[in-house]
Amino acid sequence: MEIKGPKVKDYIRKFKVAPGKKIQLKKYDAGWVQNKTLKSMNEEQAQELLEKMLEKDRASLAEAQELLAASHEKGILIVLQGMDTAGKDGTIRHVMSGVNPQGCDVHGFKVPSAEDHAHDFLWRYYKVLPERGMIGIFNRSYYEDVLVVRVHPERMEVLPEKIGPDAKGFWEGRYKDINSFEKHLTRNGTLILKFFLHISKDEQKRRLLDRLDHKEKYWKFSTADLAERQFWDQYTKAYEEMLSATSTDYAPWFIVPADAKWMARTFVASVITSAISGLNLSYPKVSDDQIKQLMAAKKTLEAEK
Repeated sequence: MEIKGPKVKDYIRKFKVAPGKKIQLKKYDAGWVQNKTLKSMNEEQAQELLEKMLEKDRASLAEAQELLAASHEKGILIVLQGMDTAGKDGTIRHVMSGVNPQGCDVHGFKVPSAEDHAHDFLWRYYKVLPERGMIGIFNRSYYEDVLVVRVHPERMEVLPEKIGPDAKGFWEGRYKDINSFEKHLTRNGTLILKFFLHISKDEQKRRLLDRLDHKEKYWKFSTADLAERQFWDQYTKAYEEMLSATSTDYAPWFIVPADAKWMARTFVASVITSAISGLNLSYPKVSDDQIKQLMAAKKTLEAEK
């Protein structure tokens, strides 16, 4: 039985956050599945189908990456955000498994160091942005500075009172800083794609319990995840404000239904591949003189005994 996966053009409009749109996450179904056949499958069948659906996207992404590296015109920055257990690590593993590791950098950001806090909040991210020809993935990102520190202001770097979080318009200012930062990057050759992996509270509970039900998954469980779950509503509000304020034409957010991991991964892979293809990149042109040199080299090699 042949099953066709959803087409990018069919759901980009549904998941893409329009600039200036006021987001209410309760209006976005974290368990949304487009394909009726997929709905009728159990998890094992769906995961098996995932590999089939991703195969084509992996192959296309590998080709797109080769062209990206050869042209050396653009860099790609992929930002992944989401609640704990949303599937960021798994998305990276599955989506990027077919690309050349030399052309892809993944960065996860832990608690800021004293050195990080001695600089502005964007400093540690700017240092590891992708070069032209490279794909960079941020597993969490500078958006933590309008999410985690919004919920836990005690984790913010020490700022003078007159410009600190209690100052009027502080968070709006941070959103503007992020938008300006991303606009600067896009003007200088970086394509930015941002994915919010949207899971429901019930699904997070199921995934946490799953880690506790299997010894081989114990290492994945952190009591910090359980503690942060108590702030679910505060995080939801912070995400809604962030998504509303920072989705732009040049650096859009996609709200990806992530209760079904296989659906989320397929969507992310398709959007990345489609976006790189849309850059209309081309391989470097070879001059007539270079062609003559290449043909001469070919002759030399063919003449070897």
